[in-house]
Amino acid sequence: MKNLKTILLAVLVTVSTATISAQTKKVDVAKSKINWVGKKVTGQHDGTVNLKDGALVFKGKKLAGGSFTVDMNSLVATDLKAGEGKEKLEGHLKSGDFFGTDKYATSTLVFKTIASKGKNVYTVTADLTIKDKTNPITFDITVKGNTASAALKVDRTKYDIKYGSGSFFDNLGDKTIYDDFELNVALQF
Repeated sequence: MKNLKTILLAVLVTVSTATISAQTKKVDVAKSKINWVGKKVTGQHDGTVNLKDGALVFKGKKLAGGSFTVDMNSLVATDLKAGEGKEKLEGHLKSGDFFGTDKYATSTLVFKTIASKGKNVYTVTADLTIKDKTNPITFDITVKGNTASAALKVDRTKYDIKYGSGSFFDNLGDKTIYDDFELNVALQF
């Protein structure tokens, strides 16, 4: 009888812990922000791009997954004003030399592995797809309450964005654009 009670208790504990299901929290795209920075020998440009949709997945209080779609046509430069070359830069970034937004209107990020670093910080390896090219990227994300933040460094040449790259073209001089661009992401859900 004592063994039967022990077995029943073990089964109940197993069933109750197995039923902890994943909870998906949709990202509020209107309140979330993605800021970008692209650098060149003579300076840098910065701006924003908008999320189209996204969600983080939690098991209990632990981050367990995530996926995001970015609206590449929302790409804007914020360091220039109208008449200062803003329209020209934005048009060039949306052209085939860079992101080709007429053909590739969205980019995606899908979490593949997540490791806790403690204190609400996780190391994520995800698949980043830009211009139909997918490569792994690793970054840290911090989750606090209903917010999350991350900083990513992306090598654009892995996505066939080689315009002005000193890694592919010689004698660019001060026209060289660095291969890496930065994304600073602030999510609300």
